Amino acid sequence: MKIEIVMPAYNAAKTIESVFNRIPPGFYNKIDKIIAVNDGSSDNTTNVIEKLSKQYNKLVVLNHEKNKGYGAAQKTGFNKAIEFNADIVILLHSDGQYAPELLPKMIKPIEENNSDVVLGSRFLGGGALKGGMPLYKYLGNRILTKIENIAYGMHISEFHTGYMIYSKKALKTIKFNKLSDTFHFDGEMVMMSGKKKIKIAEIGIPTRYAEEESHLKPIKYGLDVLKIILKEKMGKYDF
Repeated sequence: MKIEIVMPAYNAAKTIESVFNRIPPGFYNKIDKIIAVNDGSSDNTTNVIEKLSKQYNKLVVLNHEKNKGYGAAQKTGFNKAIEFNADIVILLHSDGQYAPELLPKMIKPIEENNSDVVLGSRFLGGGALKGGMPLYKYLGNRILTKIENIAYGMHISEFHTGYMIYSKKALKTIKFNKLSDTFHFDGEMVMMSGKKKIKIAEIGIPTRYAEEESHLKPIKYGLDVLKIILKEKMGKYDF
């Protein structure tokens, strides 16, 4: 199977190199391309990626001249992966919060044709708080996930993960280019997977909170999630 990694990068100069270095060598040999989308970074990300491109011959670099948003970066990467005729597309963050070491395990449900979307859940196994997730984020995530499950008729342990893997079928079924350009893109993709009856698998992943900078505003984020639920109920996602 042709495997592509899509890595949005915004002001990730301090972390992106370590993410590349943590990809298991055996898994790196299996993948076709790593598509890094530099989303208008204002730090040294551009120079670090340029350095990495000399070290990793599978790295493809796509640049947004201005910051377009996390969801927009994913769209750029996913469209390129589709152009490369990918069978499996992996979303891997450039801040190191999600463990690249788990990639061989994460893709198995799709490789074995048991699922078309795989979510890495920080709540399966109960290690979120032990891994350093701030209490307000833990509670907010749990409450929002509960509300979303009720609203969408789903049974997902975590709607707000950023560790996600898609099959070719999933990306062709979901009209992801119509979704938001923001941090809500991931949650919308989970919701759309439910609407389209796409089979979802969840795998427990460790929680890691270190020095990475968060670009989320918790209260606004939560209110926006509620707005998305309302829009879904109004048929705004019926495409």
